[in-house]
Amino acid sequence: MKREFYESPKPGKIMQWLWKAAGSDGYILKKSTYSDQVKYACLGGIVVATGFMAAMAGGYAIYTIFEPKGSALEGGVHPTTAVMSCLFGIVWGLIIFNIDRFIVAATGKGDGTEAITWQEFTNSLPRIIMGLVIAITISKPMEIRMFKSEIDAELHQEQLEKRKAYEIATKANYETRFNAIDDEIARIERGRNKLLERLTEVESQYTEEVRIVRPGPKAAALKELMESIGEKLKTFDSDKKAQLDRLVSERLKLTQELDKELAKNQEVASGLDGLLERIKLAHEIAGFWITFFITLLFVVIELTPIFFKMMLIKSPYDFMSENIKELIRAEEGIQIKYEYYKDKKGQERNLVINHQVKRKLDEKISLMAAQSELSDYIVQKWKEREKGNIDNNLEEYIVEPK
Repeated sequence: MKREFYESPKPGKIMQWLWKAAGSDGYILKKSTYSDQVKYACLGGIVVATGFMAAMAGGYAIYTIFEPKGSALEGGVHPTTAVMSCLFGIVWGLIIFNIDRFIVAATGKGDGTEAITWQEFTNSLPRIIMGLVIAITISKPMEIRMFKSEIDAELHQEQLEKRKAYEIATKANYETRFNAIDDEIARIERGRNKLLERLTEVESQYTEEVRIVRPGPKAAALKELMESIGEKLKTFDSDKKAQLDRLVSERLKLTQELDKELAKNQEVASGLDGLLERIKLAHEIAGFWITFFITLLFVVIELTPIFFKMMLIKSPYDFMSENIKELIRAEEGIQIKYEYYKDKKGQERNLVINHQVKRKLDEKISLMAAQSELSDYIVQKWKEREKGNIDNNLEEYIVEPK
């Protein structure tokens, strides 16, 4: 717009895009001052930055949740999870961008002064609460990314401890079953060892008897006893073979089952590598104050546009915007009488008059009144005509009783 005293600067494409992000009217801003153009471009920049941070935080959070679990120190990127998290991050960033855009656009100027009154604050409280929730959801994934190295080291130590505790607990659960089988095997082996020891003792006596003197009745008795014990040993082995094989098989199966359970300890330990565990460790590692100020930083970024708009002094943009709104209302026949009446609670209310609607209603009411008047006139004329016909031809209207 050409003016003798001032010419509004021509905005670039990026500035116009930032205006749209702030929910402002680019048509009015093009005619406004440079300071107004910069204000709303900065507001749009904050909204875009918040959406970008939300996209990164959301994508990283989803990747942390769905990435393949393993040792916290294992590197590498899982391509499928990375693609999925990128897509979700873009969608999440657009959602937060749209919500922030609505919050900024819906936040009014208050009383048009730099002071933030209590009434302005209470009116903006729902938007402030929404901003706080968004800021916290963005800050937590960013925290665990900031302290990733420290978290990975601490998480790896916890995984090792968890794995060791799981091994101890698993072996303790199987110990009773192993002991029962081992006791049964030991009992069988003790019975066999007794026979074997007895057989060895008799063989030794027989050998000594034969070596010292010629074989006699004693040697024959020892040989017979030795053969008897040998037969008992063979019978014992034959009788206990099936039982011993069963016990060995059961122990082998139990050992294989234990090995499978112990193989799961890596999976159990990897279960610690989740979003909630990382957030908890971030708080423990960084401490309350560091995490508090990181969260506070995102809260400030998120709530700055809301408080900034409440502190804005009315500028040419605001007056032109109000003027255009009034012109549009006037063109559409809408009249507002501010604080025209009080409601039942004594609160001042505005009276909104839609003149075009009122005109159409008046036309409709007038038309219906005219139609009613014409109908009455038609009935009156019909009655007058009928009366004339009766006066002239009375006999035709009289029916004689039969």
